[in-house]
Amino acid sequence: MLGPLRGPVSPVIELWSYRSLIANLAQRELKSKYKRSALGWLWSLLNPGLTLIIYTIVFGSFIRIPPPVGGNGELNSFALYLFAALVSWNFFNAVVVGSMSALVGAGPLLKKVYFPAACPPIANALTALNQAAIETAILVVVMVAVGNASFVFLAYPLVLALLFAFSLGLGLVLSVGNVYLRDVGYIVGIGLQALFYATPIIYTLDFVPEMLGPLPVGEIVRWNPLTQFVEASRSIFYALEFPDAATWLYLVVVSAASLGFGWMIFERISRDVVEEL
Repeated sequence: MLGPLRGPVSPVIELWSYRSLIANLAQRELKSKYKRSALGWLWSLLNPGLTLIIYTIVFGSFIRIPPPVGGNGELNSFALYLFAALVSWNFFNAVVVGSMSALVGAGPLLKKVYFPAACPPIANALTALNQAAIETAILVVVMVAVGNASFVFLAYPLVLALLFAFSLGLGLVLSVGNVYLRDVGYIVGIGLQALFYATPIIYTLDFVPEMLGPLPVGEIVRWNPLTQFVEASRSIFYALEFPDAATWLYLVVVSAASLGFGWMIFERISRDVVEEL
């Protein structure tokens, strides 16, 4: 196996040489996630499962929001319509928030041993991907059980891969920003709450008015990248339809731009990050 590299090498090549470290950091985070928990890894299944049950009760009995009809022509469940969007949102949220704490938490190790500062955020993203896979598997099982299933489910890994790139790009920038200015963490927390409600997760896209005073709210919400990701997720799991070509093109462009610019900014700012940790 290629060992850690030093000197004037490409950051990507150097990062690849530390792939074993990234894997170890991800494994350590996974092991510590439910450490000293009686149920341990079972919580990875229970959390999304119980969440789905709660949504079914709340939106099926108390808050009756009419969802679109599912792809099988019979499904009429706002809880599943909501959960189909949440699998993507939860992953995005975990990558962005976790990236900031991962880099700060790796401070003591970075001061002792050299490795690329991007390793902890990437390891965190891989950990979040593991949980996203579990939540997606639960959603697939439920959809199959209710008879709303199709081979189009196979398109979701590509959506998840693009969301991984998009989320990691933002996570890298915010993680290094949080090191230099801890207010970033608080700002991001508030921003994510606002973004959650600015994304059609707990409401349908046609619920958004085109104009709100002078603001073109409809256009703003539609061009929100997270809107496109959650709508792609709903198209696949709920409507049983492939996202159209325009959606795929948009997701590819915003994901590449986020990862590219995020990586570039991170590389420039993180050179002296160890001194700030």
